[in-house]
Amino acid sequence: MNRLISALVTLVALYGATALAESTTLTTALPTKSASAWDQPRFTLKGLDGNMHSLDEWKGKVILMNFWASWCGPCQYEIPEFVKYQKQYADRGLQIIGIGIDGENRLRNVARSLEINYPVLIINPGDPAQTEILQQWGNDKQFIPYTVVIAKDGRISYIHRGKLDDEVFREYVAPLMDVSKEGA
Repeated sequence: MNRLISALVTLVALYGATALAESTTLTTALPTKSASAWDQPRFTLKGLDGNMHSLDEWKGKVILMNFWASWCGPCQYEIPEFVKYQKQYADRGLQIIGIGIDGENRLRNVARSLEINYPVLIINPGDPAQTEILQQWGNDKQFIPYTVVIAKDGRISYIHRGKLDDEVFREYVAPLMDVSKEGA
């Protein structure tokens, strides 16, 4: 009986977190005193392509760095939009980077199902050194989805908690690519 109650409490908590993520759109303070992405602690993570990657690989681009997980409903709703943005704006300097906080096989399944066309890096949720990356980027509550937008010059221009929609993309990301708000 205690197991059943515990399972129900867990399900209600997960549902509540998902509902909160769906209905909550927040911005937050910059991760550290510096507004430059290049002053943040460096990280290197394995990608779904099998290679090790660091954020430095994409210097000079507008970076939309999105933290997500396979079990996160709002994350799976926004990924198709990110696929569309990557296809539409890659030639204008946009680089979306997904940082999946989950097991590699689960992330692969989502990437295949949603036809993700941008790099997906892997954070092992059981590795405190890797999950610390969220806190280093201003997400001390480990909220997902969580998105950091970095301008071409490395300035952290926007941080978003919750599902990122077209309106937010047009207002905070498109101008960094010199794309008119109407064109996004």
